[in-house]
Amino acid sequence: MINYPDIDPVAFSIGPLQLRWYGLMYIVGFALAWILARYRAGKPGSDWSKAELPDLITYCALGVIIGARLGYVLFYDFSGFIFRPWEAFMLWKGGMSFHGGLIGVILCLYLYSRKTGKPFMAVTDFVAPLAPLGLMFGRIGNFINGELWGRPTDMPWGMIFPDPAAGFIPRHPSQLYQAFFEGLVLFIVLWVFSSRSKPVMAASGLFCLGYGAFRFGVEFFREPDAHLGFILLDWMTMGQILSLPMILLGASVLFLAYTRKSD
Repeated sequence: MINYPDIDPVAFSIGPLQLRWYGLMYIVGFALAWILARYRAGKPGSDWSKAELPDLITYCALGVIIGARLGYVLFYDFSGFIFRPWEAFMLWKGGMSFHGGLIGVILCLYLYSRKTGKPFMAVTDFVAPLAPLGLMFGRIGNFINGELWGRPTDMPWGMIFPDPAAGFIPRHPSQLYQAFFEGLVLFIVLWVFSSRSKPVMAASGLFCLGYGAFRFGVEFFREPDAHLGFILLDWMTMGQILSLPMILLGASVLFLAYTRKSD
């Protein structure tokens, strides 16, 4: 059993302004995406130039922030959205959805591809390996906030979170599981996979398949949202339901990428 470390969610304050660790994790994620994108764009034979990256990262940032917030209120708090739609714009109140952020990024990358004339799937293939480290730091931000904790466990690394809703019993630190699998492991897989030439759509398909599979699995250790509980078959959570289409889409895109290459 481990007691949750006493971490102040506020990284630092300047007068009345506060920068929280969770927000700082988003900044770190975008900064890492920028660094990795510059590295890939600078490699010989790259179809990307460093001058194209500021707009690309900006489009991604807008897609993540707007999509993640709207996704949360639609997928996880729809009843609240119906009666208080203005809360969708209150980013400081918390509540961000990965799946909503993914949809937002896809839409923004489509707009980016239309603006630049780059093929849409070539854009998503370039962005796919850049995303997982941002996801990793986002989950670390969840851990620092002491939120989205896991289900009860008797494992020696079970952690007691200070939130009274957690019941002061040992729970899986599922935020760290997600940071490891959906973040670090997925990044390594995608970075190595995409380091050599691959068929168009392959990296995008592997991202969807890999994230969907990791998220679906880790959800077995994460406590379902209290206001939703189990959604389907008395064991499936909203996160798992939203991940199933990603798994199917990713597998289909990968299959299509390689069968088209062999034609």
